Amino acid sequence: MPEKPEKAGTETTTAAAEERPRRRQARGERRITQLLEAAAAVFSTTGYTAASTNAIAREAGVSPGTLYQFFPNKEAIAIELGSRLMHEMRQSYDEVLTPADPAATSLEEVITGAVDRFIEFNGRHPAFFALMHGPDIPGRIAEEHDALHTTLVARVETLVAPFVPDAPAPAVTRTARMCVGIYKAGLELILAHEGAEREAYIQELKEALLRYLRPLAGASCADTP
Repeated sequence: MPEKPEKAGTETTTAAAEERPRRRQARGERRITQLLEAAAAVFSTTGYTAASTNAIAREAGVSPGTLYQFFPNKEAIAIELGSRLMHEMRQSYDEVLTPADPAATSLEEVITGAVDRFIEFNGRHPAFFALMHGPDIPGRIAEEHDALHTTLVARVETLVAPFVPDAPAPAVTRTARMCVGIYKAGLELILAHEGAEREAYIQELKEALLRYLRPLAGASCADTP
């Protein structure tokens, strides 16, 4: 009985058929990344409200029709971009906002490490500030940002608590909220400047936080007076 010679060819055809969807998926992911990077550039320049899908498509170098294959409107783009940026920011919280030993780590070192990390993040992603603090951001982004803010305050509490061991829990929470408020106020000034002036504002922010926290830390602080 003759053998069936088509088996190898059939396996090759099947493998090629399975590979095509993977290639299309990879191309789709690259296109989404391209569109999100373009949206970030537009949002950081014009703000969310003034941005348009046409401007985003133009920045990405694609037609509006191509953009609509992946996102139905500007809000969907902003939500996806905002979610990705907030995920990265949460990773930063996990890495830098960890309890320190006041006997081994100075308050100034803790402040410098946290501020530098978050300023670096916002410098790389100016769209983050534009999306999170704009007047007309989508409701879903506002909700996620509120949750992110709550997480930030809680993490700052764990960072501050070892430096104020005798403070009651409500006072630690209040102190953490003040630190976050001071940081956000300083961040707006920092992002509004460039070069040496930006660096000067960064130093002012660190000094403001240190001057606020040092008296509260008292004898438990490893900083010299």
